[in-house]
Amino acid sequence: MLIGYAVLVLVSISVVFFALINLYRINQLNNFIVNGYIPIHEKTEEMLEVLLAQDNYEKRSLILRRKDLRSLFWERSSEFKNLLLSLKELPHADQFLFSQIEKLHTQYNDIFMKELHLLKTGSHAAAAVISNTELKNALEKLSEILRTTSSKAQVLRDASMAEINDLGGKAFQITIILCMSGVIIGALFAGIITYHISSSVHKLQKATIEFSAGNFQYNPGIHTKDEIGSLADAFLAMGKRLKNLEDMYLDASPLTRLPGGVAVESVMNQRLKGGNPIAFCVLDLDNFKVYNDYYGYALGNEVIKETARILETATKTKGSSDDFLGHIDGDDFVVITKPDCMREVCSEIVRLFDQQIPQFYDKKARENGSIQGKNRQGETMQFPLMTISIAIVTNEHRTFVNTLEASTVAAELKEYAKRIPKSIFVVDKRHSSGDFQPHYPERKS
Repeated sequence: MLIGYAVLVLVSISVVFFALINLYRINQLNNFIVNGYIPIHEKTEEMLEVLLAQDNYEKRSLILRRKDLRSLFWERSSEFKNLLLSLKELPHADQFLFSQIEKLHTQYNDIFMKELHLLKTGSHAAAAVISNTELKNALEKLSEILRTTSSKAQVLRDASMAEINDLGGKAFQITIILCMSGVIIGALFAGIITYHISSSVHKLQKATIEFSAGNFQYNPGIHTKDEIGSLADAFLAMGKRLKNLEDMYLDASPLTRLPGGVAVESVMNQRLKGGNPIAFCVLDLDNFKVYNDYYGYALGNEVIKETARILETATKTKGSSDDFLGHIDGDDFVVITKPDCMREVCSEIVRLFDQQIPQFYDKKARENGSIQGKNRQGETMQFPLMTISIAIVTNEHRTFVNTLEASTVAAELKEYAKRIPKSIFVVDKRHSSGDFQPHYPERKS
């Protein structure tokens, strides 16, 4: 009996030890995915966008020779460096690779400085040669490294998920073998131990299979307060994170990469349920359709992307850390911020919009302050340069149950704002749906 119990204890210890080793390894792989591969993929994709924006401003600066375009080039350069810095701070980051990216980006900027020097000395042809050779080669090298890094992060994420699945399967099989050996000596004791460990490992194995198949909402149903329970919680957290990323990717605007309507509604509903103070800002570009018809959809797309960058800049400099940006459709945007900083954020958006968007018009249009187009009745008339109208709805004076209520009030307020012939933001101060009392800032036209 004593020998039997000794063997049972030894088998039990072996089962637990083997299971914990595999569970620990699975937990490590899970950590690599959530805190390493996913953030690296996201940030390198964003860095690639910023780099392409730099190249866009470089080409426009070479052609138009405007100082403001050079300033925008250096702004994108700063954004690139900030993203690279955040990458370096990630756990398990490849410091050598990121140092190589930093070095190539510095070389890219240095070549641009060389190009600027030639432009200042009047050597425009030489500057164009540098742009099409040295600068282009540096851009291609840097872009290739970023794409390779992003792809590698995706491959490693998939490989880790496959390894988690493989480890779960092996752990399940070997655990069953060890447990069956214990059942021969003491069916009762071995049964209790086997039930807890084998069932948990089986659920985790099934969870890894479900996750690999894209079912990120699968719940393994483990509620114990031990390491297995912690791992199950980690699985659930990873599933929610992957599901959110999948939804945001599918819903995001392909033009601005900003989250779409589904994400906006989700964020708004979460914050409303949490009872947090919210400033729901709905933005619309005035006379955008006329601009699009006059200059074509390609320049219209550039205006939309520039507007997205303006929103990002304004919220970073004037907003709070948890501000949310969304691109609903076409020229409609959403900013979710806090009431105590909404005026500064929207004032900065108005200022940057009025400063930068006229650059997308030709000289004659800027001088005239208008372009010719057709209204909805098909009549030809002069339309002013684009402005931006912002409707701000808060829960300071009233309670909103869901996003639909806030959107309805914002739509009404936006119609009022669009009747004012300049870039402006208006704030709803009503306690109910009656008594329309908008507020708009005092500023120069």
